[in-house]
Amino acid sequence: MNKKVLVLEDEENIRKFVVINLNRAGYETVEFEMGEPVVEYIKNNDDAAIAILDVMLPDIGGFEVCRRIRGLGSRMGIIMLTAMGQEADRVNGFMTGADDYVVKPFSVAELVARVDALYRRIDGEGFQSDVLTSGDFQLNLRSRELSKKGKKIEVTQVEFMIIKTFFKNVGKALSREDIMKLVWGENYQGDPKIVDVNMRRLRIKIEDDAAQPKHIITIWGYGYKWEG
Repeated sequence: MNKKVLVLEDEENIRKFVVINLNRAGYETVEFEMGEPVVEYIKNNDDAAIAILDVMLPDIGGFEVCRRIRGLGSRMGIIMLTAMGQEADRVNGFMTGADDYVVKPFSVAELVARVDALYRRIDGEGFQSDVLTSGDFQLNLRSRELSKKGKKIEVTQVEFMIIKTFFKNVGKALSREDIMKLVWGENYQGDPKIVDVNMRRLRIKIEDDAAQPKHIITIWGYGYKWEG
């Protein structure tokens, strides 16, 4: 997969600093200071693996950019840059389709490490042609697509990894820590609530009734399990 990262940040000094360090880490970059051009770029190009989106922008804002990217069907990795540390803002980002977030002021080394981790998850399947099946669901590891009764379900890169983890552990209770390690990587230092937010988002996509899930089952005080 192409190691290209879209960097959306309206503060030039921050944007240039991020770009320089991503380039040093081996990534090709495309810079933006407004949200609308990012959406237009993705409409016409399918060559970027990851987008870094600042939340506070002069035009449509990072959350809306994220929502529109997912609306286009793109499964690229998305990292939000936010100066807001409140839980509600983090949840908002994840519910609009983000895979990770970094709070300002941030260490650029941490941001590059988050990009590296997300890129490894995206690129890790190589060219396998395996299809994992669980009940009415099929997960194609090559095209990275999920379907239910033959109908495609749009999922983000992190959601894909969660479903893959579930399909390989059907009926097994997995703790939140287990899921974080298997999906986000051994060294991920993010908020464990990211697991709950992604489960909530996945239930909306795959369950007949998200309020009464039959597939993603909560193990209270512990984690989750998958029933196919």
